[in-house]
Amino acid sequence: MSARILDGRAVAAEVLAEVGVRAERLRARGVVPCLAVVLVGDDPASAIYVRNKGRRAAEVGIETRDLRLPASTSESDLLARVDALARDPAVHGILVQLPLPPGIDARRVLEAIPPDKDVDGFHPENLGRLVIGDPRLVPCTPAGCMRLLAHTGIDLCGKRAVVVGRSNIVGKPMAHLLLQADATVTIAHSRTRDLPRVVGEADVVVAAAGRPGLVRGAWIREGAVVLDVGINRVEGRLTGDVEFAAAAERAAWITPVPGGVGPMTIACLMENVVQAAEGPPG
Repeated sequence: MSARILDGRAVAAEVLAEVGVRAERLRARGVVPCLAVVLVGDDPASAIYVRNKGRRAAEVGIETRDLRLPASTSESDLLARVDALARDPAVHGILVQLPLPPGIDARRVLEAIPPDKDVDGFHPENLGRLVIGDPRLVPCTPAGCMRLLAHTGIDLCGKRAVVVGRSNIVGKPMAHLLLQADATVTIAHSRTRDLPRVVGEADVVVAAAGRPGLVRGAWIREGAVVLDVGINRVEGRLTGDVEFAAAAERAAWITPVPGGVGPMTIACLMENVVQAAEGPPG
């Protein structure tokens, strides 16, 4: 078997087209969707991410405000800046780019973003709503993964899914989204006993541990769907958490790195911004 490639760029383009239509409807009502992006310090990767988000926002009719702060910024100053954005009715979404410099409590900063402007979906209230099955703004990478799974046309009901990774950003919310789709879910990680066996039982594998090549191709069950969330730089090139070539020989579908989950994350961020601008249903 040779896997079909889950092209994240193509699926993201479909999502962005939908977002553009919704943004245009808002503009017709006099509402300009606005995303404020806060970047602290000069981390090169973060600067690239912020630039890419700005480009996508412009393409779909979302206004952006970039707030660039030096690495010497204090936590209190950053919190004051976030508070000002929180109070600004023209700003619908606030994104604080991670990681933050040492000395700043990222959790405290993220909790300062109002839940209805938390377009990353990291606020405890938004994560809590996801856990109880009443999601509002969902973390972008797991949301993108669910879009990719929908693209395969596979019914997740009753399927066995393994999420390798337990972060609050990807692993845990991903597991809850899969549960809500009626999959039977296992959260595994680098310390899971007999990880090859656990992965090998899965119809769906989501690798999000941040360790290059952790999931070996030989572990993948024949016909499984493999979503590789990992973005690791190894010897000057990007690679995922899955041994791609070997896994592709066994899987039915697989995401590449780059070009798989990454574009979906940004597309779902734009979707969250428009959703925030639209306000609560009804």
